[in-house]
Amino acid sequence: MNLEKTFETVKGQPPVAVLRNVSLQVSPGEMVAIVGPSGSGKSTLLYCLAGLEPASAGGVSMFGQSIAALSRNALAKMRRDRVGFIFQSYNLVPSLTAMENAALPARIARKRGAAADARAAVDAVGLTERAGFLPSKLSGGQQQRVAIARVLASGASLVFADEPTGALDTATGAQVLALLRQTASGTRSVVLVTHDLEAAARADRVLVLRDGSIHAELRAPSVQEVLDAVRAAGEESLAA
Repeated sequence: MNLEKTFETVKGQPPVAVLRNVSLQVSPGEMVAIVGPSGSGKSTLLYCLAGLEPASAGGVSMFGQSIAALSRNALAKMRRDRVGFIFQSYNLVPSLTAMENAALPARIARKRGAAADARAAVDAVGLTERAGFLPSKLSGGQQQRVAIARVLASGASLVFADEPTGALDTATGAQVLALLRQTASGTRSVVLVTHDLEAAARADRVLVLRDGSIHAELRAPSVQEVLDAVRAAGEESLAA
């Protein structure tokens, strides 16, 4: 797909290249983790892959369709029906309870069993007792778990997750990662950006970014192998 992404800076200055000729493919049932030093372009890559940020060059295809060729309505429908995104900022609706937030995408898509799926997802992330609370009455970690439950309940075929365990304690984070690992099976896939190397090591494949390019690709790595690859990427970035 040869993705490129640049951002304009102050007038008279050249644009900043954030992604440089990045190509990858995610197979059905696969869990792919994207790691790398801060500023390496991880979140930008995730947003471009999900169609939330337009690429400056190159292209992205989902489910056999080029997203650049889709109309705005068609792309919105694809994301609604087949794609889930777990944001760092949670993006919950303030006026809806945890349960209502979890059920919202499936209800909008008019999927059968939306309420039952939401209830199961809220239970799975350990929020049964908080299901009737508004986001303002939930901690940051609890709001993150609602965001994760929302994606699980949606039945999305492709899940993008930006630091899904960043606001969670160790035990809850492990629980959520186990759920995401279970999600990546059959025809459902997960792509996550994370600083948590233990989380990355749960993936089938780990992509290490450095300065907007893929520095290394690891298959079923150990935590130590991920750590070594990220360190090498950081050292080479500083030396460049």
